[in-house]
Amino acid sequence: MIIGASGSGKTTLLKCMVGLNTIDTGEVLFDGRNFFDLDFNGKKEIRKEIGMLFQGGALFDSKTVEENIAFPISMFTNMTQQERRDRANFCLQRVNLENVNHLYPSEISGGMKKRVAIARAIAVQPKYLFCDEPNSGLDPKTSIVIDNLIKEITEEYNITTVVITHDMNSVIEIGEQIMFIYNGNKHWEGGKRDILKTDNSEICDFVYATKFMKELKTKF
Repeated sequence: MIIGASGSGKTTLLKCMVGLNTIDTGEVLFDGRNFFDLDFNGKKEIRKEIGMLFQGGALFDSKTVEENIAFPISMFTNMTQQERRDRANFCLQRVNLENVNHLYPSEISGGMKKRVAIARAIAVQPKYLFCDEPNSGLDPKTSIVIDNLIKEITEEYNITTVVITHDMNSVIEIGEQIMFIYNGNKHWEGGKRDILKTDNSEICDFVYATKFMKELKTKF
């Protein structure tokens, strides 16, 4: 989990990690492979291993749900049309969606759009899953559904998942390792029990901004 206030650099960091932004210095390593040292084909091989869940879902409005999920399958695999359809249907079932294949994004709810986006992100069986504010714009109940789904998929498929969020409920429920970004720099890193005990003033101001988190602190 990567947390921090709005404008602290979380999304910029994520875009650098997946190669959407070019870095000025440093390295982005995937199993020892520096993404920005690779040629086009080398970068494409790493991109085959990446699933991305964008903050707004980023579904193609002109494509159906099934076509959205099949898009990365067409780009990165040699599956036949029927195999792509079967894989899309499997991914939809995995995120608990049925009978929405031929609907368009405008015809489904916000929570369903996020689940479709997750289905698309896991369509090519990635080793790495990057999620940018997966609960943004969702009601609390749907946010819990999305959190649990991300956790289940991470564990079931043994994926390395990086989640950008400012939702401390998500951090406490599904977080394992947490990084706090402050003014564009990594300011703190540790586990969720550590973050509840820290006396770092910047983290405390961020973490205990809600009544829920203040009450939770008293339990530790």
